[in-house]
Amino acid sequence: MTSSGLAPRRDGAAALRLLRDGELTVEGRLVDASNTTLRGILTLGGATARCVYKPVRGERPLWDFPDGTLAGREVAAYLVSAATGWDLVPPTVLREGPFGPGSCQLWIDEPPDAEPLVAFVPADALPPRWFPVAAARDDEGTPYALAHADDPRLARLAVFDAVINNADRKGGHVLRGPDDRIYGVDHGVSFHVEEKLRTVLWGWAGRPLPDDAVETLDRLARQVAGPLGDELAEHLTLGEVTELAARIDRLRTGGGFPQPPQDWPAVPWPPL
Repeated sequence: MTSSGLAPRRDGAAALRLLRDGELTVEGRLVDASNTTLRGILTLGGATARCVYKPVRGERPLWDFPDGTLAGREVAAYLVSAATGWDLVPPTVLREGPFGPGSCQLWIDEPPDAEPLVAFVPADALPPRWFPVAAARDDEGTPYALAHADDPRLARLAVFDAVINNADRKGGHVLRGPDDRIYGVDHGVSFHVEEKLRTVLWGWAGRPLPDDAVETLDRLARQVAGPLGDELAEHLTLGEVTELAARIDRLRTGGGFPQPPQDWPAVPWPPL
């Protein structure tokens, strides 16, 4: 459960009402974030929930994302996630807050005993059914591997990231919810018209897409060509919506997970 008692999948409509209409009180700032990221409490009637509020005025200008806002891309990522039916992104809206308009996303509380799905592990002790992604060494020179679990929930997230062209899928952006689901967060640098996929989830690179992913992409392509595309155009440029449709088509036609790029860093820094 989340701190509100609202499970994002089961109570999505209630969560969206609370996010849109609830009174938002800021609790504090998440200091590790590169842009202003605030944790708040929403209250509506007898319902309460924690949220992540990212005001537009706290966004740092990015030379390669000159159009739109990071907050709008956060909302667009949620809309695409909801359209897939995979519910990989917590409910997210664009709303007014104490520091102006911004994205507001339901906070996900990870269970204290949740095991990470992405981690640095000793190079000679890779867990069973884990994929190595990159080699590393600690300060003493001991070899480690950046690796992730061969988990179908992560595979769906890897497909989703390829769809939205996520330029910043760190391990810390993968959360395990108390309902045994996984969630991806921090999608402000996504949907670029140029290929910018940067992720720690390269374990399936070049492998065939799961059957359910192919079916989902077929359905998503029809939705982007219809009302979903119009809804996304409120947060993205026309070129970004057009390229989103093209990426979906390329994934459907190719039938496989993308390969790491050769002309830009394939893994974000820091990776976790």
